[in-house]
Amino acid sequence: MQVVVTKHHGLGNDFLVLETSQLESASEITLEKIDWSSIAKQWCNRETGVGADGLLLLSRRGEFKLAMQLFNQDGSRAEMSGNGIRCLVQAAFDRDGRDEPVSYLVATDAGERVVDVQPVSHDLVTASVDMGRIENLDEPNNWSTIGCDPNRPVMHLSVGNPHSVVGVEDVKLVDLLEIGLKVPQVNLEIVEAGPENNAITMRVHERGAGITQACGTGACASAWAANKWGLVASSITEILVHQPGGDATVRINYPQQDHVTLIGPAHFSSRHNLEIIS
Repeated sequence: MQVVVTKHHGLGNDFLVLETSQLESASEITLEKIDWSSIAKQWCNRETGVGADGLLLLSRRGEFKLAMQLFNQDGSRAEMSGNGIRCLVQAAFDRDGRDEPVSYLVATDAGERVVDVQPVSHDLVTASVDMGRIENLDEPNNWSTIGCDPNRPVMHLSVGNPHSVVGVEDVKLVDLLEIGLKVPQVNLEIVEAGPENNAITMRVHERGAGITQACGTGACASAWAANKWGLVASSITEILVHQPGGDATVRINYPQQDHVTLIGPAHFSSRHNLEIIS
């Protein structure tokens, strides 16, 4: 069966989006019968497929209600993606033919998220996402193997998915791939202050995808940690997060205490006709 898949990216963190309603016309194919892990590995392969950090399945549950399932580049399932949810909503927004700001309620494996969409151009939107409550996590298995200085600031946090954030002097000097591979079960962020007084600079090794240009949930975890560590003044509640792919904004304790809101772009890149073999 041939389906239409669109490619989008949030600050270089790119995703393929498939609207599952396309499967309804094929009675022999159902969502549950398809090996999405294998398809994600095939389609997201940058040498033999279209290439992406992940595959997003977009399902409709009402006019402004959506559901998201995320499969990483390596075929593993992920609970949440801050850049991915913006890409998913942009795909829905475009297919709905909308040109005015709207809000979507998106069901994810990490719970429901409210996404406010503001169109910028025919292939670009800005989206604001209530990413939910930030919670502390236990230290991940094998953490000691990365050799982190005990005096270095570290926080293990959940933004619906697991993160370990480490404060460093210079993110460019860290061999992120080497240490990221030692704790592949978490998203690993390294963070330095500035250069502006309301900003941090971040690099990320993502679970299931490796080093990526940006990470939305990682930006949220890093901004939260930076706020707690004093890398930005405690009076600053809107933090600019510089990443290799571009800048995101994170609002701390918004829209309510212990929540964070992620604000950033989603770009439409391309459209592809791909084959599903059940």
